[in-house]
Amino acid sequence: MTEKKRTLKAVLRKEVALLTGLLFIGLVLVPVAIYMVGQAIFGAYGGQGFAHFYGTLSGKLRSGDTVAWFLVFSPYLAWQCLRLTALAWRYASRIA
Repeated sequence: MTEKKRTLKAVLRKEVALLTGLLFIGLVLVPVAIYMVGQAIFGAYGGQGFAHFYGTLSGKLRSGDTVAWFLVFSPYLAWQCLRLTALAWRYASRIA
C-alpha cells in the first residue's frame, strides 16, 4: 500500500508542477505573445503599451472575467487536450 501512496504522491507532485509551469506560461508568455502579434497585425495598442495591456488583463483576472481566466489557463487546457487525444488514440488502437 505504501507503494501506491508513493506513486499517487509522485503523480500529484508531477501534476502540480505541470500546472504551475503552464500557469506561469499563461500569465507571462501568452500575454507577451498576444501583445506582440496584436501590434504586428493591428498596429499600436490603444493604451500606453504593454504595461497598460498587462494591467488591463490583470484587472480582468482579479474581477473574475472568465475569458481572461480561460486565456491564462489555455496552455494547461491545451496540454490536457493533447493528453486526452493521445489516450483516446491508444485506446482506439487496442480495440481495432
